[in-house]
Amino acid sequence: MSETSATTEVASQYAARVASDLESNAKEQERIGAEIVALQEQLTALQHDHRVLVNIQQALAGAAPAAGSTPVPSPRKDAVAEPAPGRKGTRARKGGASSQSPAAKKPTAKKTSAAKAPAKAAGAKAAGPTLVELVRRHLVAQSEPRSAAEVSAALAQDHPERPVRTTVVRNTLEGLVAKQQAQRTKQGSSVYYTAIGAPEPAPAPEPASQAESK
Repeated sequence: MSETSATTEVASQYAARVASDLESNAKEQERIGAEIVALQEQLTALQHDHRVLVNIQQALAGAAPAAGSTPVPSPRKDAVAEPAPGRKGTRARKGGASSQSPAAKKPTAKKTSAAKAPAKAAGAKAAGPTLVELVRRHLVAQSEPRSAAEVSAALAQDHPERPVRTTVVRNTLEGLVAKQQAQRTKQGSSVYYTAIGAPEPAPAPEPASQAESK
């Protein structure tokens, strides 16, 4: 009977130890699983930020030539034919005509540039504000952060004549963030934007009586 009781006691000790090891193993699996989920969420956020930054880089690279002013080519001069050898009189006459051509063409060039200036001004006025300006104004007017979808819906409602896409608006917002004109915050899986450096209201003019007393 003593040996049987000793064997039973040893078996119960091993059983308790195995149960404790199983519990520790389960808790360790749960901890590591939670860390994997958190790392996966961080990886997804980093991949999203990478795609957004690539889109901004491509947009800035495509807009770089348009940022500078396009030089206006000067009027092309008429080609002067070289006279055949031995015809000095013809060369002299053509040389005299070519020397007078720049002076005669200068007024025409001035008239052309003067005529193009009003046309460019009218085209710029008719084009209206750019999408960057509209997005910036909307953010400045808001008291709370807005997502790209909310900004797109508001612009589509305020400007139904202009096609507005959420992807383009999101790239524009990221461009403002890159220029430090907007701030990006994340709430869970959603991204919100807030304007930075909004212009302060101008001070009210002083009454005429106070200005005269000063």
